[in-house]
Amino acid sequence: MIPNLVLDTNAVLDWLVFDNPGSQPFAGAIVSGNVRWIVNAAVRDELAHVLSRGVVDHWQPDLPRLWHTWERHATPIEQPPQGSPQRRPQCTDADDQKFLDLALDTGAQWLVTRDRALLKVARRARSLGLAIVTPERFTLVEATVTQA
Repeated sequence: MIPNLVLDTNAVLDWLVFDNPGSQPFAGAIVSGNVRWIVNAAVRDELAHVLSRGVVDHWQPDLPRLWHTWERHATPIEQPPQGSPQRRPQCTDADDQKFLDLALDTGAQWLVTRDRALLKVARRARSLGLAIVTPERFTLVEATVTQA
């Protein structure tokens, strides 16, 4: 079974707009089919909103390429009902909770982010089987899981 991965908006931008070398481990895993990149409408809407605000215009993103890559490699799902809210870690930034919920509700093994609010709940999420990691840490986590 292919493990699932969720990317927050900044991780997607690192990969598909900024071509950040730190994104190569998770990007390579997605493109090669070693992990399944899970998305939903809320995640897509946020990316579209960020792109429409012009915050990355300075980098002159190739939007047709970005959306083509999204369509080719992202696995869209309907958001399943949330599990028990008492056990679910709560992100201090309500806008980021959608990534955490998507990862937990789909049994994702990783949530890749640089967001401090999401990284703060990494320990609690780990007890639920979710590794919340920076792009650079994904390499280490992936290598550990792959060798097992």
